[in-house]
Amino acid sequence: MSGARIAGLARHPVTPRILVPESAAILSALPLAAVVLDAEDRFRFANQAAELFFDQSAANLVGMALGDFLPADSRIFAVLRQTRLQDAPVSDHDLLLQSPKLDRSGVSIHAAALAEMAGGVVLTLTDGSAAAMLDRQLNFQGAARGATAMAAMLAHEIKNPLSGIRGAAQLLEQNANEADTELTQLIQDETDRITRLIDRMEMFSDQPVDRAPVNIHRVLNHVKRVAQQGFAAHLRIVEEYDPSLPPVWGNRDQLVQILLNLVKNAAEALCEQEYPEIHLMTAYHHGVRIAVPGTSQRVHLPLQIIVRDNGPGIPEDIRSSLFEPFVTTKRGGQGLGLALVAKLVSNHGALIECDSRPGRTSFRLSMPVPPAGEPIPMELD
Repeated sequence: MSGARIAGLARHPVTPRILVPESAAILSALPLAAVVLDAEDRFRFANQAAELFFDQSAANLVGMALGDFLPADSRIFAVLRQTRLQDAPVSDHDLLLQSPKLDRSGVSIHAAALAEMAGGVVLTLTDGSAAAMLDRQLNFQGAARGATAMAAMLAHEIKNPLSGIRGAAQLLEQNANEADTELTQLIQDETDRITRLIDRMEMFSDQPVDRAPVNIHRVLNHVKRVAQQGFAAHLRIVEEYDPSLPPVWGNRDQLVQILLNLVKNAAEALCEQEYPEIHLMTAYHHGVRIAVPGTSQRVHLPLQIIVRDNGPGIPEDIRSSLFEPFVTTKRGGQGLGLALVAKLVSNHGALIECDSRPGRTSFRLSMPVPPAGEPIPMELD
C-alpha cells in the first residue's frame, strides 16, 4: 500500500536452519504462542501467535534475547533453567510478565528440551488475559443491551412530550412580547437540545447490519485522511499493514465510525504529548475463536486492526468499565463514544479489547472474514 510501512507481521514465520521442516510446521500450526530458545535464551524461532504475544515480527524476534523483554528475576528463567537441568518438561502458571516492552498477566508456560539443539528449549505461552478479554466483551455486550433498553425508554417516554412542549412554545410566541419571546425561544432551544441527545442514544438501538467484504486498508486510509485534515492535524500517524490481509466481513460506514472514534480518542489523549504519535496496524492471527453464547457455534476472528497511541494511558480505575455508557475522563464529555464503539463491534460479531499503560495504549479489533462462498468484488482483491 502506497505510503504504508510494512510491519513485518509475516504470514509465515522465519524458520531457522536448526529446526527440521516437520518441527517448524508443527510449531507454526499451534494456536498458542510458541518459540524456540537457544542455550543463551535467544529466540531462534517464533510462530504467528508468538508475534502477537511479544508484539514483534518473527524476523525481529529471531536473534533477540528473552532478557530484552523481561527482568532477570522473572520466574520464566527459573523454569528454563530447571528444564535444561532435568532434561524434562516443566510448567508454571499464573505468571506476571511485566516490563516496558511486555505486559501480560495470568500467563501459563510450558518448557521442553529440544533434542535438535544443544541447550535449546521449546517454550509455549498461554495468555490468561484472553479469557478475561472474552468476559469483558460479554460485559460490553451487556452494557450495550442496557443502553439499548434505555434508548428505547427515552425515545418513547420523553421524545413525544418534547414535541408537544416545543409546539406549545411556538404557539405562545405568536402573541408574545419581546421579553416573552426570548423565553419561548429558550424553551424551543432546550427541547431541541434534549431531542438531539435522545437521537444520539437511539444509535444504540438494535438494528440489522448489512455486511459485505470490506478492504480494511482503504477504510483506514480514509480515516487517516479525515483525521489529519481535522482533529489529528498536529500529530504523526504511522501505518503498519499486512498487505496480504483478506477483506473483513463488515459494514464499511460503521467500520469508519468505529475507527474514527478510536483515532479521535487517541488524538485527544495526546494533546499534551511532546511527540504525539498514533499507529494504525493490521495483522492476521488464525487462532482467535470464540463460542457464541447459547449455541455450539464458534466464530473465527483472525483479522486484527489495532489503534495505538503513545499517550499517558487510561486510568486504572475506569479500565474495567471503559466501554460502558457515560464513562469518560474528558471534561464535559458525555461518555457515549466508546459505548457506541462497543455496540457497533458487537453488531459485527467481533471483539474489541484495550491494553493500556503509560506511554502505550492499544485498542485491538478482532474481525471475521467473509463467509465461505461469499464472492469478493474485484476491486477488493
